[in-house]
Amino acid sequence: MLRTIEDLPPKVIGVLADGEVTQSDYETVLLPLLRETYRKGNRVRFLYQTSPGFSGYTVGAMVEDMHVGLKYLRLFERCAIVSDVEWIQRGATLFGSLMPCPVKMFPSQGLKEAVAWLSEPELDSTLTCELGDDGVLVVHPHGPLRREDFDKLAGIVDPWIEAHQQLRGLVISMPKFPGWENIGSVFQHMEFIRDHHRHIRKVALAVDGILPEVMSHLASHFVEADIKQFPFDQAEQARRWVGE
Repeated sequence: MLRTIEDLPPKVIGVLADGEVTQSDYETVLLPLLRETYRKGNRVRFLYQTSPGFSGYTVGAMVEDMHVGLKYLRLFERCAIVSDVEWIQRGATLFGSLMPCPVKMFPSQGLKEAVAWLSEPELDSTLTCELGDDGVLVVHPHGPLRREDFDKLAGIVDPWIEAHQQLRGLVISMPKFPGWENIGSVFQHMEFIRDHHRHIRKVALAVDGILPEVMSHLASHFVEADIKQFPFDQAEQARRWVGE
């Protein structure tokens, strides 16, 4: 079974696995926690602990675990796994390297250390965003693009798309293109475009410089959204265009 771990710090949610974990446990315990977080557009630090009596998962639970991971992966800001079960430790090491967030293993005696690690402050996104009632999102980057920026965007965009099927328009407004923090940020940018371009009707780049012009021209061949560049001082015209 799964049961919620109480008295955790803000932004930290956790579950304890005890005995045999079933598909029903995911549906009645874990999924409601994640759905509520998703509905609010928040992200979480996730604690997963196994008890000494943990005996494994049913086939249905393993399938549901994959489903939950695919649907709510972007919600996770950090994951801590507290367990002495060897195959869980090996699995966490293998799949943790593929996660878009930090994953750390702790032995069963390390629960306090795990909670402390989950509670540590992390650099926030430098983006400022305004999502209007008309479904137009205006984004202002304030430095090189980072993984946290695309996670923040997904946290804003995904609930809107789920409720309305499509974002009417996206305006990216900045004096000049700031580049990316590292190669991981480039991959995260590509992943965001891959996952969302079919659900965004128009994209306007209110950015000066030749690089954004080249990027918008190239992107127009690979994404379904209409893309247009405007000078930085015409951000309001860009917003009107995507809202048409």
